[in-house]
Amino acid sequence: MTVILETPAADAKVDDTPRAAEPRTFPHRWLGLIAILSATLLNLLDASIVNVAAPAIRSELGGTAATLQWLSAGYTLALAIGLLTGGRLGDMFGRKKVLMVGLVGFLVASLACGAAGTIEVLLAARVVQGVFAAVMVPQCFGLIRDMFGRDMGKAYALFGPAIGLATIAGPVVAGVLVDADLLGTGWRSIFLINLPLGAAAIVLGAKILPAGAPAVKGLKLDLGGALLAAAGMCLLLVPLVEGRELGWPAWSVAMLVASVPVLALFAWTQARRARSGRTALVELSVFKKRSYTSGIAFVVVFFGAVTGFSLAVGLFLQLGLGFGPLQASLAMAAWAVGAFVGSGSSAALAPKLGRGVLHVGLATMTLGLAIVWFQFGAETTPGTWALSPAFAVFGIGMGMIFVPLFGIITGELEDHEVGSASGLLESFQQGAAALGVAGLGTVFFGQFAIGGSPVEAMQAAQLVTGLTAALTLVAFLVAFGLPKQAKAGH
Repeated sequence: MTVILETPAADAKVDDTPRAAEPRTFPHRWLGLIAILSATLLNLLDASIVNVAAPAIRSELGGTAATLQWLSAGYTLALAIGLLTGGRLGDMFGRKKVLMVGLVGFLVASLACGAAGTIEVLLAARVVQGVFAAVMVPQCFGLIRDMFGRDMGKAYALFGPAIGLATIAGPVVAGVLVDADLLGTGWRSIFLINLPLGAAAIVLGAKILPAGAPAVKGLKLDLGGALLAAAGMCLLLVPLVEGRELGWPAWSVAMLVASVPVLALFAWTQARRARSGRTALVELSVFKKRSYTSGIAFVVVFFGAVTGFSLAVGLFLQLGLGFGPLQASLAMAAWAVGAFVGSGSSAALAPKLGRGVLHVGLATMTLGLAIVWFQFGAETTPGTWALSPAFAVFGIGMGMIFVPLFGIITGELEDHEVGSASGLLESFQQGAAALGVAGLGTVFFGQFAIGGSPVEAMQAAQLVTGLTAALTLVAFLVAFGLPKQAKAGH
């Protein structure tokens, strides 16, 4: 997860009125942190929770291989697009108010997912979930800043292990819930479980979180920029998911080609708005810093690889080996435990090693992937626990990267650049996750057809594992472009 900060636009007026909730005097700030963490966990879990439940969903509602990919990609795409405007809404109307709206909308969308009677309704509800996640997620940092001030480091010390665990725990939670079949809800319980957690966050947040005035006065939302960004990302991702299954028709190639000028037009309009003193959706000046451009490249490669590999493993275990949801989640449990351990250890190592923590984590991930690759190449199919040691190693390395990543990427940015840079970074992260699902998912289904033999599934999984290892090595090299130490105070 990247932390989201916001800076006012050139034509906006910052509200310097003292806030009622000063960092040193704000009461019950740890309870408020629980509400914020709950909102964050809702997003992290739902970004990956459908991977294990996808086959059960397909057996009841139908759908194609591309549909299974869109259950994840639709959410992350909507989130990536919405993040560009979500932070601005907090500036305009107040972060607590916008967070509450986001939570309520997210819960309504979760209920719609759980009650969906057709695959089309479910996909639409997943997109709505992503939109409201984009509304609530950007508010979290500003609220932590209001409550903790200089003590923000203490708050984020709790986030690291929780984020590391939640990022990969989605499939595990899904497997347990689907297998338990609570009150006959089956796969629907993975969405309905959001209701009590989200309701608790709403009640606690409404009572505890600081209300605060809008952070910026006179801010105008760049709707044209948001629409251009949405169009460009859709033109890029839709053919990646649909193209292989349809035999790469002419329209899919045309969409890929068209995405380039549309995204270029978006960048041009943002630069033009900034030069004319109008509100830009994103600040493009941050791309002049080599450390930040390296950080963008790192985020795209790393999160694309991790998310795509997670989807492929979940599909391999169930569609290839015939594992049930619970058995698949147990097979991946070591991954989640490793991520938790890695996140906790990196919090202690980061101050000493700085950027070196990323390299240690990536090397550990590569070791785990190498072991998995050899196991997928064996003549016998793996049992429930056979992959656990390798998954644990991979998870430890992955978890080590989460905690220090944001501070290292922003290490050479000026204070006035951090807000725009962090919001854009989060959007790239979510877009990379959608690309990973589309790209590696396409590779997996290109080698394995639903109903194929376990041998074919292992060959497909081995290919995806090899590509993931290659991407991890690319991230290792890209990391050398990042600052050696995180910026103090972030």
